[in-house]
Amino acid sequence: MSWRTVVISSSAKLDYHMGYMVVRKDEEIKIHISEISILIIESTAVSLTAALLSELTKKKIKVIFCDEKRNPSSELVPYYGAHDTSEKIRRQMAWTSDVKSIIWTEIVREKILKQAKHLDEWNLAEAEAILLSGYTGQIELADATNREGHAAKVYFNALFGKDFTRTEENSINAALNYGYGIILSAFNREIVSNGYITQIGLFHDNMFNQFNLASDLMEPFRPLVDYMVLQMTLVEFERIQKMELVNLM
Repeated sequence: MSWRTVVISSSAKLDYHMGYMVVRKDEEIKIHISEISILIIESTAVSLTAALLSELTKKKIKVIFCDEKRNPSSELVPYYGAHDTSEKIRRQMAWTSDVKSIIWTEIVREKILKQAKHLDEWNLAEAEAILLSGYTGQIELADATNREGHAAKVYFNALFGKDFTRTEENSINAALNYGYGIILSAFNREIVSNGYITQIGLFHDNMFNQFNLASDLMEPFRPLVDYMVLQMTLVEFERIQKMELVNLM
């Protein structure tokens, strides 16, 4: 069973030999493919062979590529994840609007509940936690009144201060986005390995988003990232903090 999250953070050549991923730097390191769950290519100075990429895909290992700022930017997604992929995709495409609305409603409810519990965990903003819990009883089908959006504003202001916004460029948002990107990739891996496709979602349906379904399913798990980021003293968001978030998996 795979369990390792492997991060390649500096110049290296990666190739495949007899069941192992071989990392060639100043010294040669071998890691058996069966042990790897997620491979993060953090540096743009890393080169990989096609043979290695092929084996990683066969073993359903999630490969995440980072940009020049070392932020997750893309990932390797196999075409086929299960023997009955074609049948599952047909069923996925036939999901009705009613079914998708019902499931999305429950996802939003669970997300807000987890946000309220997270505030309770830190004994933070008791009034805000009670307000969030109250929102869960106000959610309409498909969250027509956008309780999710209202809850997010209350939640993040309680965690990081009244002046905090998710659009601002700062270390907190950089850490949150990095952590969310890792969770998104993990969900993409599970979706594909179970024979479904990531593009067709429940609520998310952006034509430019390749990962609509993972964007839906990951929502209740975001507070796991929030919890870790709140523990950090984020004067800056560098490699040490990134490795803490990688360990979330």
